[in-house]
Amino acid sequence: MMNREGHMEIIKEEEAAVEAMDLSAVVPSRFRRICVFCGSSQGKKKSYQDAAVELGEELVSRNIDLVYGGGSVGLMGLVSRAVYNGGRHVIGVIPKTLMPREITGETVGEVKAVADMHQRKAEMARQSDAFIALPGGYGTLEELLEVIAWAQLGIHDKPVGLLNVDGYYNSLLSFIDKAVEEEFISPTARHIIVLAPTPKELLDKLEEYSPRHEKVVPRMQWEMEQLSHCKSCEIPGLKEGKPIIQAQRGTML
Repeated sequence: MMNREGHMEIIKEEEAAVEAMDLSAVVPSRFRRICVFCGSSQGKKKSYQDAAVELGEELVSRNIDLVYGGGSVGLMGLVSRAVYNGGRHVIGVIPKTLMPREITGETVGEVKAVADMHQRKAEMARQSDAFIALPGGYGTLEELLEVIAWAQLGIHDKPVGLLNVDGYYNSLLSFIDKAVEEEFISPTARHIIVLAPTPKELLDKLEEYSPRHEKVVPRMQWEMEQLSHCKSCEIPGLKEGKPIIQAQRGTML
């Protein structure tokens, strides 16, 4: 009959085997950095805020760094702090003229100041391996549609994910389906958008994504002249974790 010490040893061996199986089952992400588009407002529903934090935590769990619009307010602030607090690198890209509006309190991670919105989008795209849009306003929608259009043209083949929290983007998706029906968007180009209601499900789909649409032009490099970006502009006093300037309330992106 097995004694107590022998029984405990078997349990330890079984636990070690299970742990080894779990570790071996972890598959490294295909993404090093993901760009997240989102609002500089927190939105009306708590579910939007929860989704931003959950997305940040999901990126951390997969060892993925964050590229985003650089603001520390609204959903921008929530997702960036979640990633930064989880120990991953955060790159915020922001036009110098927007800093008084979008940065408040303490910044996190690396801040890249650029000259204008065009250079902001080009730099965010250059730094990233994929894109995800959380709920947001005009700015978020503009950023999302531009990277979709770039994918359709063949400028990049990076996955584009839409986090449709509580059906926030249902109306946009209905419009896109209407455009397909009216033959302004091809059915294959419709599949550029990877859709899911939760961060985990969306990231799982992005990991498996492969382009299905026909490209309009040959693939070009992000560093091409049309997508040129400026070097980070050094601004006195702009350092990681240092208070910058008080933001004005009500800013929407």
